[in-house]
Amino acid sequence: MLFLDLPIEILPEILEYVVKPQHLAKLCLVNKTFRPFATSRLYEKIYIYSWHREGKSKVVKLFNTLSRYVYLANHLRRLEIRDFPKAVTTVDNDILNHVLRGLRNCTNLKSCTWTRDGSLNSDIFKALQQCPHLRELEFNGHNDGHYDPRLLLGFTNLQRILIIMPSPAVVSQLNPWLTVTGTSLRSFTLICKGSTLITDALLSSLAPYLVNLEHLHLTGCPKVTHHGVWAVASSSLNGLRSLGLEGVSPKFDMATFASRCTSSGALNGLRSITLTVHQQLPIQEWTKNVIDLLSSSPLERFQIYSTGASFESPVTEDLWSKLVLTHGKCLIRISVHRMLISLEAISNICSQCTNLEELFVVMESSSFDKLADCLSFAKKLRTVHINSPIEASMDVFPFVLRVDQALSIIQRCNSTLTQFGCNAKVWQVDRRIVRDEDGTLRAERILAPYGSPEIPEQFTVVRT
Repeated sequence: MLFLDLPIEILPEILEYVVKPQHLAKLCLVNKTFRPFATSRLYEKIYIYSWHREGKSKVVKLFNTLSRYVYLANHLRRLEIRDFPKAVTTVDNDILNHVLRGLRNCTNLKSCTWTRDGSLNSDIFKALQQCPHLRELEFNGHNDGHYDPRLLLGFTNLQRILIIMPSPAVVSQLNPWLTVTGTSLRSFTLICKGSTLITDALLSSLAPYLVNLEHLHLTGCPKVTHHGVWAVASSSLNGLRSLGLEGVSPKFDMATFASRCTSSGALNGLRSITLTVHQQLPIQEWTKNVIDLLSSSPLERFQIYSTGASFESPVTEDLWSKLVLTHGKCLIRISVHRMLISLEAISNICSQCTNLEELFVVMESSSFDKLADCLSFAKKLRTVHINSPIEASMDVFPFVLRVDQALSIIQRCNSTLTQFGCNAKVWQVDRRIVRDEDGTLRAERILAPYGSPEIPEQFTVVRT
């Protein structure tokens, strides 16, 4: 059968595996059959990051296109702007008009991320409010001199809100805002940097409006204790499905929080948790309380990292063994950062967590050559990322593994592995067909550059 003989209905399924925009752009030019399918994929999700070459000029060209061609703007479902020329919103009215017209043309936009400090203004918020299907909003909360935070009350049907560095004026609008959008809200995230604005009193005042909340994530909120988090968790009618407590108050009483949650069943549906630890924490007692907290949860994702210096592996052995014993059959992801983990613990995780798909760990570089034996036990593993303290890696391995060293590890892993990384390097695990001397064809695993336009998840975990 020729490729052209394949039914047209499977073309969208094939294009799902094409992730690079430049490749999708070329597919738009193949013929009239390919063009509508490839165009839809190309414009469905658009990302602009600060490290993109000529990112600021690209964002200007993007909005010029969206403003001129309505049919292309109609394809856009997810827009992620993490780099934007600040002068556009304050000086260049012509470009700003293109931006505003382009946003208004995105009538099917469901998710918008706009995080660069100083690049948002009131007109952009007003334009986004004209997107009738917008359900997710992630934005920079530093409004001073840029936008009127009272405009937030115009977003009334959001299911996900993420605010970065909220200013006092933005925080003051949370109560009135959630009175109008709280019942539809499923996910609420505040990312701060040691802010004293987010307190137990604030969370307690917001809790009555968060009855349908499923995902709560707090980062860099040192005034938040178990009292505020409990107020929100206990108000959720169906219970939280994911919880992130990163850099909250040292006075957070995990024992009390665990007792309240287990007695009420507030976390009986929890599937994901992200926690941080610090050197002053009584780790053995804290471990017991965390295991108690999660005792009735069908936990699938466990993420943890140290906010300061790295923990040595013997200190955390009890945590890994108890976690695996309690949740081994359910865990899909274990993510550990700034906390050394022993080969014995990794081996136990890979052999006992039968559904494990993602593993991010910190380990001594001298043990890298023995890692493959541990990973081979994980039969469903898709993603592995290894970090090592710089001082521990310089003597034996370079800071990033060479390709041949990485290949020697993945070739002993299960065939399900699709992504492998070490420190700052990430590879895709691809396959190429080779012919042996006897004419037999076989698939050979190779390492290729990471191709997805999205940031690898392992680089977005540590935020404090």
